[in-house]
Amino acid sequence: MNILNKLIVWTIPLVPKTIVHKVASRYIAGETLDDAIQVIKSLNAEGCCATMDVLGEFIKRKEEAEPAVEEYLRALDRIEQEKLDANISVKLTMLGLKLDFDFCLENVRNMVQRAKNLNNFVRIDMEDSPVTTDTLKTFSTLRKEFDNVGFVIQAYMRRSLTDIQLEMKKHKHINVRVCKGIYIEPREVAYKDMAIINSNYNLLVAELLKNGHYVGVATHDEKLVWATFKLIHDLKLPKDKLEFQMLLGVDEQLRRIIIKEGYKVRVYVPYGRQWYAYSTRRLKENPQIAQHVIKRFLGF
Repeated sequence: MNILNKLIVWTIPLVPKTIVHKVASRYIAGETLDDAIQVIKSLNAEGCCATMDVLGEFIKRKEEAEPAVEEYLRALDRIEQEKLDANISVKLTMLGLKLDFDFCLENVRNMVQRAKNLNNFVRIDMEDSPVTTDTLKTFSTLRKEFDNVGFVIQAYMRRSLTDIQLEMKKHKHINVRVCKGIYIEPREVAYKDMAIINSNYNLLVAELLKNGHYVGVATHDEKLVWATFKLIHDLKLPKDKLEFQMLLGVDEQLRRIIIKEGYKVRVYVPYGRQWYAYSTRRLKENPQIAQHVIKRFLGF
């Protein structure tokens, strides 16, 4: 990250929330479930499916998990009622993972059971390295009971190839979203060179597809999209063995190109009152977007 980008990242917390909200509104469905439903209806009309994420993480008291669980259950019910092509993605630290593993597990189990009853699916998001092992343990425990649950693996983590190989040995079929990774991690835990991260990304996707597992290729990097196209061609696999996944509001042109190629595209639709923390984190990840926020703040 160059000096200008570092300065921009440092400046973001000084920008008024109203300005951050105006820019970030492109990437967040809104504060309510109704807002998210309307966005998903539009995405479905464009030929995309979606995954819903209730914003929030790292609760400090068990009582804070209850509203999140209830909101996700309502989301699953609304998806069914509205006949939407959508599922849900959940962060375990929002459900008590750092407080009590069994408590968190039961919360996720309730969601997966409701999703199962509604013929839907739950994606367990991957967070920072201190919770990686427990996140995979949660998935593996639930996968023994349910077939409608998946997890996320991060290409910048040095352990990721070993992790998916272990999960493939445990379970006949797994559903995995592969992303690059966004959390700040030490070098001994995560790769820092982007060329290595991209190579590891392609390795993970290939390992999963070659072994007959379903992959969510989560990227806005067209080089990785092309590499996946090539892999499908080389392996002579049907296009329904995977889907591409993208964030709401990011590179919509590439999204349309992928759909035109005959692949499924799932759009990540975050919503909720905790939009500010999510927005500032995304802006810090992408200083080019953050520059627009700073310019508005300074009146340029």
